[in-house]
Amino acid sequence: MEKQMDRCNSCITLPDDAKEEFIVFVEGDELYASMLSAISKAQHSIQLETYIFAYDQIGKAFVSALAERARNGVQVRVLLDAVGSSRWSSQQLIKALRQSGVELHWFHTWSWQHPLRYNCRDHRKLLVVDSKVAFLGGFNIHKENSKNLYGDSRWRDTHIRFTGVKANEASQLFDLFWSGHLREVVSQPATGSQLLHNHTLACRHRLRCEYASVFEQAKRTVYITTPYFVPDSYTINEIIKTSNRGVDVKLLVPRKSDVRVALWASRSLYAPMLASGIEIYEFLPRILHAKTVVIDKTWTIIGTANLDYRSFFINYELSMVSANRHLSETLEEQFFHDISEAEMVPSGIWFRRDLRSRLAGVVASCLKRWL
Repeated sequence: MEKQMDRCNSCITLPDDAKEEFIVFVEGDELYASMLSAISKAQHSIQLETYIFAYDQIGKAFVSALAERARNGVQVRVLLDAVGSSRWSSQQLIKALRQSGVELHWFHTWSWQHPLRYNCRDHRKLLVVDSKVAFLGGFNIHKENSKNLYGDSRWRDTHIRFTGVKANEASQLFDLFWSGHLREVVSQPATGSQLLHNHTLACRHRLRCEYASVFEQAKRTVYITTPYFVPDSYTINEIIKTSNRGVDVKLLVPRKSDVRVALWASRSLYAPMLASGIEIYEFLPRILHAKTVVIDKTWTIIGTANLDYRSFFINYELSMVSANRHLSETLEEQFFHDISEAEMVPSGIWFRRDLRSRLAGVVASCLKRWL
């Protein structure tokens, strides 16, 4: 069952067995409590990397926990994206972290010498404690994910906790990215879950390769959850071909989004997918930000990557591809819970939508490479 992708030699193999233990989080308050608990127990090192770190009630709790460990001699390194976090961050956050001994780096701040790199962002969300416990997924650090603070409008997201060898490998990946060693790779066994990153210069298209491979190998079901569905034509064709082979393909996307143009661009892709029999659902209650794919109740991809140009070709991402049966079953169960709160897009009505909606989709699709 283990198959090597034929697109490029640097892509990883799909795992055929996975014995790791995962904990799945779909509520921010539970995730943040677990992360803060892990931080409070750190003895040697804390590595935190995130796209958004807001200096709100949630962010302040993390600052306090990180600062306390740093003052007690733990090496604490925090890597924040300069675009994702600068909007919410303040000098108070920077001061509180650095005065306590936390090493704080900003990823790709603006530079007149290298303006184009500003478009490339660090979209990864990773916490590793003592190289033994790790958290990975779609959750940023902000109150929008907290039911206690944001109520029923909180964002719907997914994160995982894992330990052992995979946590150590995640720590090594953080170290390589922190130090800028983009040509080096972390050795991973061919079996078991594997961390899927795209920070090596050898293969920046690795994510697209991996998604295409699992779509090709699917035999029964493919269930996709993504907040921004604006992939390239090759990926779209792979998904459609999968459906045409008789595989049950379902796609869950948000009805409302924090990036409205991306929503319009996504809807411009519905027609050929609906025509091929793919079921598309729009999540109704709140903003959907989870990024998961479940294949044949056997394989799972979960992490920070969206199915869009930015994740596939521009941003730095980190996901887990796993053949862990319990993880796959848990995420498939969550998928069906989510579509119970979603509305299926009817193909007949969609093909008769008004001219204004069609034009919005055309205009947005022209911008899909930059969304």
